[in-house]
Parts: sequence; structure tokens; C-alpha cells
Amino acid sequence: MSKRIMVVEDEEAIARLISYNLMKEGFEVLTSGDGLEALEKIRTEKPDLIILDIMLPGMDGYDICRLIRKEDISVPVIMLSARNEELDKVLGLELGGDDYITKPFSPRELIARVRALLRRVQRVQETPDHEIISMDRLVIDLSSHEVKVDEQVVQLTPKEFELLEYLIRHKGRVVSRDLLLDQVWDYDFAGDTRIVDVHISRLREKIDPDPKNPYIQTVRGVGYRFKGGD
Repeated sequence: MSKRIMVVEDEEAIARLISYNLMKEGFEVLTSGDGLEALEKIRTEKPDLIILDIMLPGMDGYDICRLIRKEDISVPVIMLSARNEELDKVLGLELGGDDYITKPFSPRELIARVRALLRRVQRVQETPDHEIISMDRLVIDLSSHEVKVDEQVVQLTPKEFELLEYLIRHKGRVVSRDLLLDQVWDYDFAGDTRIVDVHISRLREKIDPDPKNPYIQTVRGVGYRFKGGD
């Protein structure tokens, strides 16, 4: 069954370009040029991935992303914007975006990112064993993708869960940002390691009950290490 991609873009020429290239690759495509309409379609149509422009009539992409994450809709989101400012990228990722691409862009690059995100989500969903990892106040069920802190369920996006799983499976080892980009995002971000830092920050907010003794430690100038609380 082909994956369903929702393209939320109010510039018709860009929406047509994206849709054409997605359909050429065998994807089913839904479109919307209005933020409020897009939000309702996301809720009812349940796409497998969303390509979400930031500047939209009705409701902007930031608010759409924030609302669907608040509603625990964990569909992967690629933020799309003409703005290449660092602050815009960070905000999009902090609100729950999995990736961020700026206009103008290569259709080939966009398709590669779509495929990479879908591939990573599928790998997480196909975890065959009922493996539960428990340490201190944190419990991760790798088959149901459920995470609990102090017995309370914590909602993670697919990318956050995959990042957490990778860090836990390499517990005690220092992993570089470049390695995380390669292993968790599955393609070259052209050195844009800021996306790793933003996702780590979001993970810490959700799973670290004691910031003074965090599970995810920063190794300055190198990367990160997962260490269970003492």
C-alpha cells in the first residue's frame, strides 16, 4: 500500500511541483493551501507524513505543528519555509517538526528526506521483540513504543523515540552529533547538527525528572552520552 503524504502549501506552483514529484515516486498525495483546513484534514485523513509550509493563511505551520503534537498526533513532519534563519529552524523543530527544509529546494532532496523519514518510522514500528528497558524512573517498551517516567506515560514523536532508543542501546558510549545524524536521520544534513541539539533538548524536557542528574549527558565538543541516574 502506498504511503499517504499531505502537502500543506499555499503557493500553487510549489504545491503542484511537490505533488507531481511525490506521485511520480508512487506516493498518494493530499493537499491543502489553508492552515485551518489542513488541520482538519490531518485529524481525519491521518496521513503517513506531512510536508508543512510555515507561512499559511488561516493558521501558520508553527501552530499546526504545535497543535497536532499537543493532540498526540505523532505523524512525521517536514517543515518547509522560505526563511533560512537559525531561529526559524529551531522553533519549527522545538514545536515538534522532524526536519526542516528551505526554499528553493531540489525535488530530489525533498523526496530523499521523505523516504528517509518514512523508512526510519517503519523500522521503529517493526521492532519484533517485546523488549522493555527499565532504569531508575524511566521505562521504555520498544514494541509498543511507550515511554514512562515515574509510571506516567510520556508522549514522544517518532523521531524522539528513535533517538532515545539509539542512545539507550549505546548506553555509556559517547556518540557524536554526526553519527546521530547518520544513524537516526538516515541521510546527510550537510553538517546541520543543530537539529540533533534541538531534539536532545526536547527529549530532556520529557524524560529527565532531575536536570541535575540527567539521563542524557552532554560531552562538550563531542556529542552525547546516555547514562542512567544513580
